[in-house]
Amino acid sequence: RRRPIEMTGSTAATTTLSMKLLVDTKGRRVLFAEAGKDVVDFLFSLLALPIGTVVKLIGAKSMVGSAGDLYRSVEKLDGTYVQPGAAKEEILRPVMARSPANSALLGLPAPTPPPAPSNRFFKCSIASYSVCRDYVTDVSGTKCPRCSNAMTTQIQYAPPAGAADGFVRGVVTYTVMDSLAVSPMSAISSITLLNTFAVTDLTALQEKTVQIGYKEGLEILKASLQSKTVLTDVFLGNKSPSHD
Repeated sequence: RRRPIEMTGSTAATTTLSMKLLVDTKGRRVLFAEAGKDVVDFLFSLLALPIGTVVKLIGAKSMVGSAGDLYRSVEKLDGTYVQPGAAKEEILRPVMARSPANSALLGLPAPTPPPAPSNRFFKCSIASYSVCRDYVTDVSGTKCPRCSNAMTTQIQYAPPAGAADGFVRGVVTYTVMDSLAVSPMSAISSITLLNTFAVTDLTALQEKTVQIGYKEGLEILKASLQSKTVLTDVFLGNKSPSHD
């Protein structure tokens, strides 16, 4: 489902994803898409982008509303008016919060993971430990909150097996609507959707596999802020992302 591709500029290397669209060729619209975990993780990762990063990615002039003007105001602000020690770049290029996998599709650096646990924890070392078992510490010698004795008996931390990768489970196929609404897919839900769209001519329906790389990911981000027909706009509208 994934293959590496080479990009130019700051997106030197990224990933491309794929999903299947169900297209109404008569109405020239995407009814819905069939996507795996990788695509859904990418879509959900868009929710973790700071607004400053979004403006930087799609261009201040392309923003709907006032965020673009706000971004340019900070960009143009002379150092004379900035407080000493204030980091202008932290506003223009904020660090992204931890998010589902595949945010790197847009060429963004991976969020800094939290420090791993030391796997060294200590409990109360007195014989009456049974009354102090609710307390552990990661600093040997810490005073027990219950009995005030030093907590020096080492115990081991057991991390959960198979740490989760991304946000959603990979054993499920997902339905992605034109508006980017996501839900687990089933045969019954697909039939219900066709009825919802009042599809009577099944010969007008066409399955289309599309690739999502940096360019398409950027278009999806931009369209998600402006439209309720994101998949149609990006994959049937032949639009290109604008940059400032």
